[in-house]
Amino acid sequence: MNDNPATGTTAPADAPPVPEEIKEAARLAPDHWLGMVDPAWSGKGDPPNWAVVGQWRSGLDGEIEEWRPNEEYRPSPQALGWPAPTDPVDEAVQLAATGYGPGDAVPRSLAAAQVAVLLAPGGTPLSATSPDGASVVPVFTSPTYLDAAGRFGYELMPVPELAARIPEGHVLYLNPSGPVSMTVETEALREALEKTPQEAAENPPTP
Repeated sequence: MNDNPATGTTAPADAPPVPEEIKEAARLAPDHWLGMVDPAWSGKGDPPNWAVVGQWRSGLDGEIEEWRPNEEYRPSPQALGWPAPTDPVDEAVQLAATGYGPGDAVPRSLAAAQVAVLLAPGGTPLSATSPDGASVVPVFTSPTYLDAAGRFGYELMPVPELAARIPEGHVLYLNPSGPVSMTVETEALREALEKTPQEAAENPPTP
C-alpha cells in the first residue's frame, strides 16, 4: 500500500521532498542509491561528502523507496533559510560560517568595504562585549542590519580608516543583528588591508 501519496513511495515521513530530477533518475536507474546535493554547491567534479544532503534509493520498479540522511552534511545558507546576502561581506560571512567558503574571504572582502560603526559618547567607536565575552566593536555592512540594531548614533567610514581607530584588545563584530554574525581579528584585517592595494595594482580594471 502506498504510504506517501505525494511521492508515490514508502519514504519515511521525516524525509525531505523528493526533487523531480531524483524521481527521473530513479526511473532511469532502478535499484540504485541516488545522492542529493545541496543546491549551493557549485564546484567542479564530484561534490565533497559534506555537501551531500543524503541519498535516495530507487526500487526495482524505479520508484523511490528509502531515504538515508548524511550525518556529515553541512547545510548551506540557502538550505538554512537565511535571507540572501545584502552585500559581498555578508555573503563571505554566510559562506564561511557554513563551510561553503574560506574564512579568509571575510577580512579580504571587508578590507574594501565601507561600514556603519556605532559611536560612543565623544564620537569614538562603541566598545561592547560579544556573547562569548570578547571585547568588540560592532559594525554593520548594510542598512538592513544597521536598522535592525535599533536607533543609535553611527558613522559611515571606510574600513581602512576604521582599522586605525579600533581600541586595543578589540575585534570587529560583523552584523550582530544579522542571521549570522562573525568576529574578525584586527591582525587578520590589517593583513588583508596590506594585500588589497597590491592586488589592485596587479589586477587593474579593464578599460
